[in-house]
Amino acid sequence: MGMSRLRVREVVRKEVHQMFRDPRMKPLVFVAPIIQLLLFGYAVNTDIVNTALFVVDHDRSVESRRLVDGFTSTVYFNKVGESNRSADLVDALDHGTAVVGLEIAPGFAADMKAGRGARVQVLVDGTNSNTGTIAQGYATRILREYGVRSAQAPLPEAVDLRVRAWYNAELQSRVYNVPAVIGVLLLLMCLLLTALAVVREREMGTLDQLMVSPLQPAELMLGKTIPVAVVGLIDLALITIVAVFWFHIPFRGSLFDLLPAALIYIVAGLAAGLLISTISRTQQEAFMTMFLFILPAIILSGFFYPISSMPLPFQWLTLANPVRHFLEIVRGTFLKGTGIIELWPQYLALALMAFGGLWLAVQRFKRSVA
Repeated sequence: MGMSRLRVREVVRKEVHQMFRDPRMKPLVFVAPIIQLLLFGYAVNTDIVNTALFVVDHDRSVESRRLVDGFTSTVYFNKVGESNRSADLVDALDHGTAVVGLEIAPGFAADMKAGRGARVQVLVDGTNSNTGTIAQGYATRILREYGVRSAQAPLPEAVDLRVRAWYNAELQSRVYNVPAVIGVLLLLMCLLLTALAVVREREMGTLDQLMVSPLQPAELMLGKTIPVAVVGLIDLALITIVAVFWFHIPFRGSLFDLLPAALIYIVAGLAAGLLISTISRTQQEAFMTMFLFILPAIILSGFFYPISSMPLPFQWLTLANPVRHFLEIVRGTFLKGTGIIELWPQYLALALMAFGGLWLAVQRFKRSVA
């Protein structure tokens, strides 16, 4: 007996009714992703501004004050204290009052005028390595620029260094993070709506009724995935609109490149959710298994940490992660304008995972009801 479109349509109709029977589901499905995007967009931000700075100026000269002004005139540092005792600087770092300490040695102005190399010490709280590293980079750049401006003679131009950042000229972390949030939210919604699908039928006792019907396992799986796939595409449209018009994330690519990738990615997420649903006996077990899957998937996707900085075995492991491939596609489409021709390996990997996962879920479902 072949697959029947009529039977699939009836399963789709049942799933849509089941999904939105509770009035609270519509806000959960369509509003919650936007709220989560806003939270991620504002909270997941690695840009460092108004970093607490404590200053110890032993020189008290015009030149040393200009150096301090070079720090405080930027948005990166905010002076929270000043003293002439080194112990006060250490105390501020110990108690968390300051993140960066600037200590200017006695004779700073005289050394600058004599060209002997003035001594300046920058202490950084390394408790948060990301904040410390970025703040240290800002401080180094400010000191270098001050040294160039204060040089008594023109510097030899042996190297003419000109730095320009492409695709994200202001190096804002939000521009890099928000497109990735789209992939995380789509995966979360797909898993949430499908991981409980088969388990809910089993707990309610309706799975046996479906099995004695003419429905084939593939038809049942297809009927359960189509509504969630449509919901995922609607969520994609809503999230993309918020990303572009609220956060002003540049969209340099084509929707015709993003939509196929999103659809394949949604199918991959649905396949993972259905597979979790078929190996779980209770909704609680399916819910816990879903989080055991999604947390490593996000960590190994390059969302928070560059894949190139991971140990080599984990870099190979990320190749089996659909989130990693979709993030490369969505970031490339948004920021670089790249398409299917440049990113075809990622499209191919997603397609293999999606249809391989669906096939595995159907086979596992057949065995579970046999």
